[in-house]
This record gives sequence, structure tokens and C-alpha cells, in this order.
Amino acid sequence: MERDSDMQVVTGLADPVRARLYQAVANSSGPIGRDEAASAAGIGRPLAAYHLDKLVELGLLTASYQRPAGRVGPGAGRPAKVYARSRREFAVSVPPREYELAARLLAAAVDADTGGASRLMLLDAAREFGTELGAEIGLPGDAKPGAVPAVKAVLRQYGYEPRTGEDGLVELHNCPFHRLVASHQDLVCGMNLALIQGLMSAIDAPGVRPSLDPKPERCCVVLGPARQGEAALS
Repeated sequence: MERDSDMQVVTGLADPVRARLYQAVANSSGPIGRDEAASAAGIGRPLAAYHLDKLVELGLLTASYQRPAGRVGPGAGRPAKVYARSRREFAVSVPPREYELAARLLAAAVDADTGGASRLMLLDAAREFGTELGAEIGLPGDAKPGAVPAVKAVLRQYGYEPRTGEDGLVELHNCPFHRLVASHQDLVCGMNLALIQGLMSAIDAPGVRPSLDPKPERCCVVLGPARQGEAALS
């Protein structure tokens, strides 16, 4: 049964070495090899290879083969095995609970409200929750440089996996509500945006603006500089 399979996966991560390796792969911006994963986990390469392949068997990671960057042609050597986090999702609750079903039904009810009142109430609730999260951070008035790192820490706590790119744009590499996106994308994206807008409104981070920029394999919201003449929040 699927629940039994999910339980097996979760118990597999109870091994501390396996958990460190999974976290190393999950935190990487792209697939990583055995040497890099071993170094991040603080273990030897052979042990890392064994546990990485076990994580693939459990469905937590995927494996592929890539040549090292910049090496092409006949003398480039054999492609190396690299690992990436699987897009498969696992959920375990004891005793069994169906929170996802409740979320799907609630989302369907909101979308079915053609008057839009339910959607507005949802966005207001999301924005208020974000504001409460921001207020809990409690940055002092002179701590503006720490505002964005503090926001990222909160978003990381709720599963958004924020990462700052070379262009300074903060992308959220995971949507905590991913399973709802397929059938309720506009609703979920609007809720994410409202929550993060509320969070930013409670923190003095001038020039930083959350906006919608949907792309595959990540959350639809990004945090970037506000355009000239534009308020940080709109």
C-alpha cells in the first residue's frame, strides 16, 4: 500500500548519515556527484555511494550521468553518476489523516464561489498570517540589512526553500502546496503572494518586492528589487 511505502521512506531517513546526504542533495542548486555529497555529509566516498543509491531505491533521489563541466570529446572520460532530489512527494501521519483532501475540497469551494468573496477572505487570511509571522521576527529599527535574511529564514521554516541567485533575485525552490497547483494554480499562487506580501509588510525591507513569476519546479513568487518609482509592496 502507498501508506506503507511512505512509512518505509520516512523511516529510511531516520539514519543520520542518510539524512545528511539527502539534505546535501536537496540543498544543491543542481545534481551533485558522490564526492561532493560525501564531503557535505562528512563521510567517505564508498559509504556515500552506498547510501545515495539506497535513497534512489526509496524514491527520495534520482540518479543520472553527467560529464564534469567543461570536459567534452573522446578524452573527457566516463560520465559521473550524479544525484538530484526526486519530485515524488511522501506524506505520513499516524493515525492516518487526510489533510490534503480537506485542502482540495476547500480550494474547490473557493474556486466555485463566482462572487469572489471566498477568494478575498482567503487572501486576507493569508496576508494576515504573513504579517503575524513578520511581527514575530521582531527586527530592531536599525536592522534593515538583516531583513531579507530574516524573511528567508521564515520562508525556509515553512518549506519554501528560498535561494538567492547571482542577480540578487530570491527564488522559492519549493511550493509547500504543490499538489494543489495542478487544479487550483491561480488560487494557490495568489495565496502564496498574499502571505509573502503580509510578511514583507511587517518588516522594513525597502526596495524589495514580492511578485508573481511562475516557472516550472518552483514557487510562483519571487522576491526582487522594486522598480524605480514603485513601492516595495504593491
